[in-house]
Amino acid sequence: MAVSYKRLQHLMIEQDISNADLMRQAKISANIITKIKTGQYIALEKVESICLAMNCTPNDMLEFLSEGETNNG
Repeated sequence: MAVSYKRLQHLMIEQDISNADLMRQAKISANIITKIKTGQYIALEKVESICLAMNCTPNDMLEFLSEGETNNG
């Protein structure tokens, strides 16, 4: 199973939040931003920090994709 953070990226655009803003507000590192951009798993505590900073739920920021599935949305 793969993970997609496209929902988070769209949410950041809608809220006009940059990567640097997210790092500061959620107290996450540049390494977490890189993992998000490359679709790697991040720790649940980081998901929680991002959700609190963005005022959203995990469903608003990520989705799991079955192997071979592409996310066009």
